Amino acid sequence: MSHKADLRFTEGRINYNVTWILLTFLGLFGIHRFYMGKWITGLIYLCTLGILGIGYIYDYWTLNDQITVINSSG
Repeated sequence: MSHKADLRFTEGRINYNVTWILLTFLGLFGIHRFYMGKWITGLIYLCTLGILGIGYIYDYWTLNDQITVINSSG
């Protein structure tokens, strides 16, 4: 099981803990998206308060996958 976790959570330029903290406390403003390098959606979140909360909830479900994709691509 530890081997699966190692493959699942790949280390890279984006830190999982920092991103989760940013999402939890500043997620409605899109600060976690700016941190991940997603500037356009970060601006959209900033102007619409996380797309009226829907995008904020979506990121709670998919944040680990988003970080893994970014860390494994470069």
